Amino acid sequence: MKQQTVTIDSITVPYEGEKNLLELIRKANIELPTFCYHSEISVYGACRMCMVEVEGRGLVPACSTPVADQMVVHTNTEQVRRMRKMIVELMLAHHDQNCTTCPKSGECKLQDISKQLGIQKVRFQRTEGLKPVDHSSDAIVRDPNKCVLCGDCVRVCNEIQSVGVLDFADRGSDSRVVACFDKPLGQVECVNCGQCVKVCPVGALMPKYNIEDVWKAIHDPAKTVVAQIAPAVRVSLGEYFGEEPGLTTTGQIVAALRMIGFDQIYDTAFAADFTVVEEGNEFLARYEKGEKLPQFTSCCPAWVKFAEQYYPDMLGNLSSCRSPQQMFGSLCKDEMVRNRGLKREDVVVVSIMPCTAKKFEARRPEFAEDGNPDVDFVLTTKELSVMIKERGINFDKLEPASFDMPFGFKTGAGVIFGSSGGVSEAVLRYAASKLAHGKALSFRELRGLDGVKIAQVPIGDVTLRLAVVSGLQNARNLIDKVRSGEEQFDLIEVMACCGGCVNGGGQPVAHEDNGVEERARGLYNNDTMLQFHSSQENPYVQKMYDEGLEGHKAHSLLHTSYQNRKRIQMDNAVLSGEGEEKALSLTICLGTSCFLRGSQTLYTQLMEYLREKGLEEETSFVASFCKERCERGPVLVVNDKVLERCTLEDATAAIEEALAAQK
Repeated sequence: MKQQTVTIDSITVPYEGEKNLLELIRKANIELPTFCYHSEISVYGACRMCMVEVEGRGLVPACSTPVADQMVVHTNTEQVRRMRKMIVELMLAHHDQNCTTCPKSGECKLQDISKQLGIQKVRFQRTEGLKPVDHSSDAIVRDPNKCVLCGDCVRVCNEIQSVGVLDFADRGSDSRVVACFDKPLGQVECVNCGQCVKVCPVGALMPKYNIEDVWKAIHDPAKTVVAQIAPAVRVSLGEYFGEEPGLTTTGQIVAALRMIGFDQIYDTAFAADFTVVEEGNEFLARYEKGEKLPQFTSCCPAWVKFAEQYYPDMLGNLSSCRSPQQMFGSLCKDEMVRNRGLKREDVVVVSIMPCTAKKFEARRPEFAEDGNPDVDFVLTTKELSVMIKERGINFDKLEPASFDMPFGFKTGAGVIFGSSGGVSEAVLRYAASKLAHGKALSFRELRGLDGVKIAQVPIGDVTLRLAVVSGLQNARNLIDKVRSGEEQFDLIEVMACCGGCVNGGGQPVAHEDNGVEERARGLYNNDTMLQFHSSQENPYVQKMYDEGLEGHKAHSLLHTSYQNRKRIQMDNAVLSGEGEEKALSLTICLGTSCFLRGSQTLYTQLMEYLREKGLEEETSFVASFCKERCERGPVLVVNDKVLERCTLEDATAAIEEALAAQK
């Protein structure tokens, strides 16, 4: 068969199955500017920056145009250049141009494209004043003044995470991206995963920085400031200093933190070893009893919040283990108080994480003692790079330094937590030592970046069925199959970010196609080079257990519980009967879970019933978003009586009873 070709700017380029013209143009080493194109989410074509001229067709967007044999494409005509410049100038006219103080400065796509197109002035005046910046979230700051309406955040939240907390509102020049009901981000069902931050080309969505709080603690002589470094950070931080993805820079990170002023520097992988032992024992106990299976991992705070919001009936299946971050915080502060004579409030624990959701997790009230949090501040990988640059450190010239003990010692099982499949593999290594009385160093079928991995793993006399899922849309699809009985598993690992923590919302944006894969490979290489590969082999973990970490104390420091979480903080909506107090008060939950269980139908039936009975004038009918009884919906409140799994018959009987009581 004859090779299909396309002529691009007089260059003949072979067509080899590229999914659109943009991919083929990039294959020809021509970098068309784009704001809204990401290969992992749907093609949107909003920014129009990739417009090209195709002979016989005129101007077309390269991102959404299929390739055809013998196409002749021009990417740099006078008309195309003029159009691109005008688009960027119009964006800049509606953009907060305080670039020098923007956290995205130097990594901003709008800056890059403006420079690429040679824009030296903006011919259009700004037509609107500045809008308020949304600081309501513990994890993410949203600045509408910097939004370029590319829609990347909307699509990744909906398509990859199935949360859909962001969308477009209004039309034309008034178009804007807003959260549900135009509420602040901290009051809606955002799970804080930060994937919107990763795809945002400008500074409209950024991690909520805790840098100044950390500097303040470091400069306070009364404080002992402790750092814990997550596994995924060591294979990604170097990218901010020109290194390749996956290069391990652990020693340089420790050295930099000492220069910054941290008193003790530890490894979150040490706490991950504790997580493996506790979660492994929990899994083996459940498996032996045959109850609360499948067991879900609970290390990812975005996944935990997702489960609390959408799958409250499955919360009993989540491991009760705290995440390694929170285990470390509670263990470290307990040790500092008991063995070093420090006051708890004088110990400041700073987590350095690849994840924005860890900021939210650290603020959860259950992870505090008398108001003092187990983890005081969370820095993303990006924030640490900023602090290193603020301190004036030449990172690439640092001599490596080592962690402090005992919280700096780890096994390979703790390190691979940072990649999708790593938690499951670590738990299996522990389970193998119990079920097969031997060592199992690797379970390679659980590795890789596929969104869903399913494996049958024989260990001793038993065969375990596992699923490893990353990306919350994938998690939703799999859990729905589990709930319906279509699938059965013993253990399910869930990570909110595709590929796991190596692709977290606080990580560098991977410009190389294989960047995330190289980070994961770096973690597994770390595992290979360490002396111990199973968490129970960590001598310091065993020492802490032997010195009294057992029973109630172990449960208090290392475990937690979950509860149904209201998805949106909002006032009730009056459906009918607004005004003075009525004889009959009805409140129906129209939250997603109740909606799926028939609350909308019940509302319609009740309105017909009230009309038939002539009770409309006597009734106040209100919709609440969530009564936090999701597994028992639909929920209706008649005056003060709560009806769960309510039917029309239940509702009408309660209404008649309420009216009779008033006579």
